[in-house]
Order: sequence, then structure tokens, then C-alpha cells
Amino acid sequence: MAAARERVEARLLTAAETGHPAMTEMASHLMRAGGKRMRPLLTVAAAATADGEAPAPGSGDDVTGGVAVELVHLGSLYHDDVIDEASTRRAVESVNARWGNLRAILAGDFLLARASELAASLGNEVAALLAATIGRLCEGEVRELERVYQVDRSEADYLAAIEGKTASLFATACRIGGIVADRPRPQIEALTEFGRLYGMAFQVVDDVLDVVATDEELGKPAGHDMAEGVYNLPVLRSLAGPGGDELRGLLGGPLTADAQARALAIVRDGQGPAAATAAAGGYVASAAEALAPIPPSPATEALAGAAEHLLAGVADRV
Repeated sequence: MAAARERVEARLLTAAETGHPAMTEMASHLMRAGGKRMRPLLTVAAAATADGEAPAPGSGDDVTGGVAVELVHLGSLYHDDVIDEASTRRAVESVNARWGNLRAILAGDFLLARASELAASLGNEVAALLAATIGRLCEGEVRELERVYQVDRSEADYLAAIEGKTASLFATACRIGGIVADRPRPQIEALTEFGRLYGMAFQVVDDVLDVVATDEELGKPAGHDMAEGVYNLPVLRSLAGPGGDELRGLLGGPLTADAQARALAIVRDGQGPAAATAAAGGYVASAAEALAPIPPSPATEALAGAAEHLLAGVADRV
């Protein structure tokens, strides 16, 4: 997997290259800032569940498919930062803050176009799948925007939003791995479900970290989502807890610095983060169960281990 990651990094930078230096710089900006590359590595691991006659992990179409997925992810981050008016991303200046919203949107569009090119090289099924997934990302984002500053947001709406804006791309990452490795259809469906459940856990954990981690750890202000009116699962569970009435009185609109600090303290001191972490644990357990139709192998063990590892970052914080 270490070799696969190196190939992913190299292919990403190649995909960002254009005949225009300014576009190349903008397109590669977040790539150079780093990242775990979980989506492409899941694609490689999913492909590696194939039998011994399959190519070595990270040697061909699995990397191409994984890079296509990562380009979609990066392009969506460019657009998200414009929507959120974010000034930083991954502890560096965001593209929109450095070059402006118009160029950030165009650079994000460019990354999506490059992703589509790579997907098309893998055949019609992968190309159609990635296009549909981009649509799911947009639907999830719109669903979230529709509930901004609504303290009565339901958990069902929250879960539907993160399934679209986050889990769908993880599901696609794993599905592409199964497709390019020519796995039997039941195993492709199992990998897809694993990816979806992994993505649900990933987003819930990320939302917990948004309220319990420090500004330095996050690379952005803690409680950013709450300040933007996006009430995630830890906040929703806190609203239903002992400090819920006070928290509800603070939320529902833009926050002053003092109100934000108090709201964050209420969430951190309550049971919301722990309850949300338990929900993430349920998704992790279900993700491991989803792999049952796939024969045991180092790759399936790696997938299950990756899901378990999601909880490590929050286990001692809640």
C-alpha cells in the first residue's frame, strides 16, 4: 500500500498539469498540502480482494480509478470552501482565499473534468458511476444547505445529507476497485456497502472532531460547522440533552464570539460527542459485517482495520 500511495500521489500531480501555469498551480494547491488519500487507497484495497492472478495492488487501473475519485473529492473541497467562505484548508490558505472565488470554482471544475477523463478510460460503467456520484455529492450539499441554522433539524435529515455528500464517494471508491478487478457482482455490492458504511462513520467521526479537537489539530476553528449553522450529530444529540435548552437559545442564527465559545463548551461538556461516537461505532461494526461475502485476505483485513481505525482519533476524547 505504501507503493500504491506513492503512485497515487504521482498520478494526482500529473492530472493537475496543464499548459497554463496558473491553472496548474491552483489545481495542485491542495494536493501539495497533503492528505490521507483514504479514498484512492480504499479503491486499491478493494481491487486487491481479487484472487492471486490479479495485478499487484497499485499497479494499474486501481490507481487510475482511485485518482479519479480523489480528484472528485478535491474538486468538491474547492467548491465547499467557496460556499463556506473558508480561509484555510489543511492548514494552508484555501484556494478561494488566495486566488478568489471565481478561480477557485474554475479550478474545482477542472479537477472534476480531469476525474471524468480518467473514469472514461476505465469504461462506460465507471464513467457513469462517477458522474452519478458527483450528482449525489451535489444533492447532499443542497440538503445540508436547506437546513442551515435550523435547530429542529432531524437526525434523519442529517444522515441523508452525509450519505450524499460524503458516504457516496467512499462507496464509489470501493465499487470502482471491485469493478476494475472484475470481482463477482455480489462481491462488488458488498464492497460498495462497506464503502457507504465506512463513509457514514468517517463523517460522523469528522463531525465529532469538529467540536472536540483544537483549532491547531483541525487546521480551522473548532466548532466551525456549528458557527456556519450546520448542526451535525454531536450538536443534535446535545440539543436533546441536559444543556439543550441553553444551547437552543444560542443557536438558530449567526454567533458572536462569546456565544460560539459558550455553545462549544456546552457541546463538549455534554453527552453529544460520546453519543455520536457510539453511532459511528455502529457504522464501523456494520461495515465489517458487510465484508462477509468476500473471501478472507490481507486486503479484506486491511479494509476492516481501516474502519476500526476511524474510532481511534476520538476514543479518548469523549
